[in-house]
Amino acid sequence: MTKVDISNLVTETRNPKTMNLDDMTVGEILKTMNEEDTLVPLRVREVLPQVEIAVTKIIEALKTGGRLFYIGSGTSGRLGILDAVECPPTFSTTTEVNGIIAGGPDAFIQAKEGAEDNEEQGMQDVLDAHITDKDVVVGIAASGRTPHTIGALKKANEIGAYTVSIACNPNSEVGKVAKLAIDMNLGPEIITGSPRLKSGTAQKLVLNMLSTVSMIGIGKTYQNLMVDVKSSNEKLVERSKRMIMEATGCEYDIATQNYEECGRQVKLAIVKVLLNCSVEEAKERLEMTNGFVKKAIEK
Repeated sequence: MTKVDISNLVTETRNPKTMNLDDMTVGEILKTMNEEDTLVPLRVREVLPQVEIAVTKIIEALKTGGRLFYIGSGTSGRLGILDAVECPPTFSTTTEVNGIIAGGPDAFIQAKEGAEDNEEQGMQDVLDAHITDKDVVVGIAASGRTPHTIGALKKANEIGAYTVSIACNPNSEVGKVAKLAIDMNLGPEIITGSPRLKSGTAQKLVLNMLSTVSMIGIGKTYQNLMVDVKSSNEKLVERSKRMIMEATGCEYDIATQNYEECGRQVKLAIVKVLLNCSVEEAKERLEMTNGFVKKAIEK
């Protein structure tokens, strides 16, 4: 077996604040963890310019029939899937946002750590997902050196997709493969080599930005209301009615009536109420403005 050198990875170095971790009280450990966690958003802020480029590329892709794919191993892969699966109920997406984890879907609930070492399988996973040159592929790897993720990015590059990497080590290997590198330096974890901690938090913050701002960019919100919500449970049904009320100033009964008349489509109901028009006219306006409520009511 080839020796892998990880000595230069920040995530593998020891944190001087926790050298006596096993002698600290519960309260002391919690305070230290909290102090370390406060560094995360500051480090994420440093890479906002790169995140902005990534979001712009994702919006362009989604507007032209492309999709967003996250791919990673272990915690990184799970975070990608976590972000992807929240998009359908929040924004009524179907195939726009996807997550791939090394080892397949079962690896989400049961660790398959050895899967990350297979670069060829990363390439195959990209082919199996039928990724095209219209798509954006985001490779997530806390260490920045995961072979499976590197393989996926290499194959995505060959296909012509736009590639982005997210790593928690500077000058990462995945960053050298991707067309856009988002490399963060979070310092060592409180437990040496445990990137599910600060690294995982940082990755999730970046993924939140990628998906959320991209969805805003394709018309999935009106003001700060998620008007493309999929009303799949009682809470979301009531939230939908409240959004109609908030956006239009109408009463609950009016919101309910229009919500049902519009097939439980919140943005359609909002346009209908604000313009006092028919369902058909509201639908036509939204179609003409690519689903943007503000543009539909101003047209």
